[in-house]
Order: sequence, then C-alpha cells, then structure tokens
Amino acid sequence: MSEKPFWEEIPLSEMSDEQWESLCDGCAKCCLLKLEDEETAEIAFTNVACRQLDLKTCRCRNYERRSKLVPDCVTMTPEVIPNLSWMPKTCAYRRLSEGKPLYDWHPLISGDPQSVHKAGVSVFGRSISERIAGDLEDHIVDWPGEDCA
Repeated sequence: MSEKPFWEEIPLSEMSDEQWESLCDGCAKCCLLKLEDEETAEIAFTNVACRQLDLKTCRCRNYERRSKLVPDCVTMTPEVIPNLSWMPKTCAYRRLSEGKPLYDWHPLISGDPQSVHKAGVSVFGRSISERIAGDLEDHIVDWPGEDCA
C-alpha cells in the first residue's frame, strides 16, 4: 500500500467520483462571473458570484442541477481543465493537471474544510450575488497577491 495520497498516485482521468469531488477546495472562484474582451480575449474577473452560489458556504445551492439552472456553468472534467485558462492558479484541478502539488491550506492537506477560507483564498466575504450586482463592469476586481488566472 502506498503512503502517498491518492491525488499524487491516481491520474485525474482515473479518479472515482468521490476522489474527484474531494479535490474541490471550496474557494468558489470558478463561480465568479467573468468578462471577456471580444477583441483581445482578455478575461476580467469580477466579485460577482453565480446566483446559485451560497455566499455563506461558498458552495452551489443546486450542485446536482447546476448545468440545467445555469446553462453556461462549466462542469469540471479532466478533459476540460487544461482548456480553462481562467481557472485560478490555486485550483487543485488546475494544479494537479499541471503536475503541481496542492497548497498546505487545501482541505485534503489541512484536514479542515474551512482552511481555504481561513487562508483568505476563497471568495468568502468578498463577493456578491449576481441577483443584486447590477452592471458587471462595476465589479471588476484585481485582488492583490492573488493570481486568478
């Protein structure tokens, strides 16, 4: 039996559903709305969260039905991860697909599901719902010290 954690041993494409889902650190950055410049394809990040995101838990209110409720919601799969350049560099899916380790604050490492929030890496306390946001252009963010893309 290996002493390495599953994410260091099993390729993303071979993980069980439970293993795959446990990789999500709960930062909810992927649930923030983004703006794309049509001419340059540059992505601008906002602090506006999808209407399905529970801002108190940073989890989807309707995870099982998210693609039906929000048609442009991206379902993370091993195949799409390398093509999602807007994914935060802290994202476990992105990091593992790039051969990088998880951060110490990741719940699988820390053992604490709140560690992502305690580390200040999540959108907790820094986002608003699209239901009340108004114009996205008014909510573009560049959070210092963070590399969202």
